[in-house]
Amino acid sequence: MTRDESVWTITVPAVSRHPRHDESAVTHKRRTASTEANRTPAIARAYVSVVATVKRTVRSPPSSVKAESGAAGLGPSVGSDRAKSLTRSWRSTVGKLAAPAYGAVVAASERIGRAERRGLITEPVLKCRELHKRFGQLDAVRGVSFEIAEGETYGLLGPNGAGKTTTISIVCGLLAPDAGEVTVVGMPLTTRSVAEKAAIGYVPQELAIYPDLSARENLRFFARLYGLAPDTAAARVEEVLAVIGLTDRASEQTKSYSGGMQRRLNIGIGLLHRPRLLILDEPTVGVDPQSRNAILESVERLSGEGMAVLYTTHYMEEAERLCDRIGIVDLGELKAEGTRAELVAMVGEHDRVTLEGAGDLQAAARESQMLAPVRTASVQDGGIELIVDQARSLLPELLRIAADAGVAVSSVEVDEPNLEAVFLHLTGKALRD
Repeated sequence: MTRDESVWTITVPAVSRHPRHDESAVTHKRRTASTEANRTPAIARAYVSVVATVKRTVRSPPSSVKAESGAAGLGPSVGSDRAKSLTRSWRSTVGKLAAPAYGAVVAASERIGRAERRGLITEPVLKCRELHKRFGQLDAVRGVSFEIAEGETYGLLGPNGAGKTTTISIVCGLLAPDAGEVTVVGMPLTTRSVAEKAAIGYVPQELAIYPDLSARENLRFFARLYGLAPDTAAARVEEVLAVIGLTDRASEQTKSYSGGMQRRLNIGIGLLHRPRLLILDEPTVGVDPQSRNAILESVERLSGEGMAVLYTTHYMEEAERLCDRIGIVDLGELKAEGTRAELVAMVGEHDRVTLEGAGDLQAAARESQMLAPVRTASVQDGGIELIVDQARSLLPELLRIAADAGVAVSSVEVDEPNLEAVFLHLTGKALRD
């Protein structure tokens, strides 16, 4: 047996000239699949999910084949009829490239589900510890650690080139870290893992759909690659179409779709097998505001239904809207993580409230100053300027005090520290620099 970067072959004699059993036919099937994987994002997505098992299967033929082939001296000469028969059978099996992986994915999903029902999986859905990855002189990922619980949306926020995509490539098992460990539903994950990958739905930044197929055809195709039974696949395809809001356009070729519709279909493909962890790499890049909002609403629903979501973005407003916790990434390092409130507290700034209106502003300012969350209150330019903690929850009380003091409030302005300020504080530069 020999290994090439893109082709896996079994070096055995051509004991049959039938196309199904011919060595060139088997090799051609693998070469075609591997070449397409390198050329087409859609095939690459499917290839990643099955290649580990295919390689393992090709690399390790049954012991009976090894034993009888060795006994018969297979190589340049032809062995016994029994060895020939076993070899033909084995070639036929290897020729069906994805079949072993399909079964492994389905079996892995069932094992994970059974373990969860028995309460055997209590760890976070995803746990990353001290991940490192270096490309030449570039440290792309430097000691990144985080974890995600069931039903939690965790955001990796950082500029382009911060190391977000490299990190999730490691998390998906597409790229091996130089150091560190990833566990998914309590199981260590490597580039050769199969069962662990069955728990992941990966939505890449690049579109991984076939433009000449309809949305329904794309979903059916990927459902077969995921190993879903025909009846299950048909029902699941319709469910996913409803989730991503494409039921009315499901029969149209996707090349006629807007960028936002194609992005939504891209997400739908990652949902087909009901993953425990959904990984979204910059899913709203290049889409219109309406489609962007639809994508964000879909992500919010998925998290609400108990799915763990890893969401990478360089849009601050997306991270603030979607994420329960946020990790701020720059130059390959996780600079800080926490809830929005926890991150903002690191900056040491407070909310600013401005109440404009007419009446006894001084009295309103004095009464407001008596509240514990109010740091300062002063009258400036026909209004009241207040520095406070938790402005949103305090605002109704401030308006009540103003009304009791006889102030007719004409406008209210609340300025809160945001993640942009946090990023500037941690890195010394703006998020989009």
